[in-house]
Amino acid sequence: MTLSILSLESASELAELFDSLSDPTRIQIISLLMDEDEVGVSELVAKLNLSKSAVSHQLRGMRDRRIIRTRKQGRNVYVCLDDRHVAELFLRGLEHIQH
Repeated sequence: MTLSILSLESASELAELFDSLSDPTRIQIISLLMDEDEVGVSELVAKLNLSKSAVSHQLRGMRDRRIIRTRKQGRNVYVCLDDRHVAELFLRGLEHIQH
């Protein structure tokens, strides 16, 4: 694949995406979501051993950058990866660091 220089807008969007993946807690959230179709926020809180507000803060940024989607059912919020591209980025990055 031959790429020409990216526009500043595309370069900025790509940098924001990589920035959103640069936090260990967000990476742990993605790794948990890789094994499940959907996970409740309370389950993430328990598995990550973090406060609900800390997890919610991370999820908000991930949702804004379209890494995850959320669904509310009553008082419960459920989270899943936005699409297969997120999983592919995660797996490629993991493969790269294990190489």
